[in-house]
Amino acid sequence: MMSTMKKNADIINPITAVVADSNGEIFDLEGYAAVGMAGNHLEILTASETVSMPHGSELLFLPDRMPIVYNLSLDQFETLEENPYQPGEPLFPVAVFNSPGYVNTATCAYEEEDQAGYLPLFSYGAAGWYQDGFCSAAIQVDEEPRQDLRLMKMEKVQAGIRAMRNQLPDNRLRKHLEKCALEYACPAAKNFFIGRCEAPLPTSRKCNARCIGCISLQKESAIKSPQNRITFTPAPEEIAGVALAHFQKVKQGVVSFGQGCEGDPLMAAHVIGPAIAKIRSKTSHGTINMNTNASLPDVLSTLFDQGLDSIRVSMNSARKELYTAYFRPIDYCFEDVEASIDMAIQKGKRVAINYLNCPGVSDSEKEADAFQTFLERHPVNLIQWRNLNFDPFRYWKIMSEVVSLGEPLGMKSLLERIRVRFPEILFGYFNPPKERFEKAIVSHRK
Repeated sequence: MMSTMKKNADIINPITAVVADSNGEIFDLEGYAAVGMAGNHLEILTASETVSMPHGSELLFLPDRMPIVYNLSLDQFETLEENPYQPGEPLFPVAVFNSPGYVNTATCAYEEEDQAGYLPLFSYGAAGWYQDGFCSAAIQVDEEPRQDLRLMKMEKVQAGIRAMRNQLPDNRLRKHLEKCALEYACPAAKNFFIGRCEAPLPTSRKCNARCIGCISLQKESAIKSPQNRITFTPAPEEIAGVALAHFQKVKQGVVSFGQGCEGDPLMAAHVIGPAIAKIRSKTSHGTINMNTNASLPDVLSTLFDQGLDSIRVSMNSARKELYTAYFRPIDYCFEDVEASIDMAIQKGKRVAINYLNCPGVSDSEKEADAFQTFLERHPVNLIQWRNLNFDPFRYWKIMSEVVSLGEPLGMKSLLERIRVRFPEILFGYFNPPKERFEKAIVSHRK
C-alpha cells in the first residue's frame, strides 16, 4: 500500500490509535498514532485536524481486517496483526460512523485479510483518542440539530404515533412510517411523529438505477441491504394526508420524496404529481422537496409545474465515468441529470447537490477540477456534503479501475476551494425550507 509519510518532526499533537480486541472491546494503543486513509494514501491524525467525536456517532470495529497505525518510536507506519503488548492477541480496526452534519476527511486505515468480505453499508471515518475522549477526522458542514437523537425522546415519538393513528387511521403511508421510526430508528420518520423539521414521503417501489451502495435493494450482490424497500405505492390522498398533517404542525416545515426505504420518486410520478396538486390546493405553506437521481427531465418539469418546490440531486462524481460506475443507470445517462438541473434552475426552483463523498476519490485533483467545472456550468444553490455509505477501500478500487485518481488534495482543501470559488453556494447536510434558501440568497446579494 502506498502511503503519505510524515516524520516525527512534522507531527504536532498526534492522536492515539484506537483498536478493538476479538470481543469488540475498544481501547487506545499507547505509543501508536491514529492513521487515516484516503484511497491508498495514509495520513497521521493530529489534534488540529480532528474534532471531538460528535454526539450520536457510533464506533464500529471491522472484522477480517488489520489496523494500520503509526509507530512513534520507530517513525513508521505499521499494519498490526497482533497486539504488540500482548503477543498472540489479534487486533481489529475501529472506525467511526459520524453523526449527520459531519463530512469525513479520512477513512479508517486498515488492510484486508484474504477472506474479508464487503463491509456493511455505513461510512467508516477515521477515529482516535486524544486527552480524554474519542476524536473523528471530520468537518462539520451543518449545525442544525435536525437529527439529534437527544431531541427525539421515544415517549414523544410513541405519543405522536398514537395521535397520528387517530388523525390518519386508514393511511398506509402513516403506518409505513411507524415501521421506519420504530424498527429502523429513522430520524426523519421520528421527526414526523414529534412534529419537527422535515418529514419523509416514501412512495416509489422502483428505481432506474442500480447503485452499488443502494441501502434498500441489493440484487445478486454480497452486500446486504440494511432496510427493506416500501412494498406498496401510496395513493395521492395518503401522501397528501401525511404532508398536510406535517405542515399543520410545523412552521416552515419540509416534506421530501426520495427516502432510503424507496426507489427513485420519479418512478412514481403518476401518484406524486396528483399528491402535490392536492397539497397545494389546501395550502401554499411548507416546502415540498424531492431527493432524486434527476434522470427524467420531462417528468420532473411536470412535477415542478404541479407545485414541487426544490430538488436534491444525488451524485458521487461530476465525471460521467465515475457517476456511471456507481449509479449504473438504466435507460438514462449523466447528461439527463445535467438537463434536469438546468431545467430546474431555469424554472426558478432551488437545487441542491447531494454530493456523496469518500476521501481519496472525491478530493482527487481531477475530481476537484471536474466538480468546479460542473458548478460553473450548473449554478446550483446548495451542496449537501454527505459521506458515502460504502466500503471505502473497495469503493476506491472500483473507481480507480475506471479512471486514474492520483493523490488526494484532502477534503478540507476541497471544501475550501469550492467555498472560495463559489461563495454564493451554500454548504450543508439537510434540506432547508424554501424560506431559508431565500434568506441566504438575499443575504449573499447584500
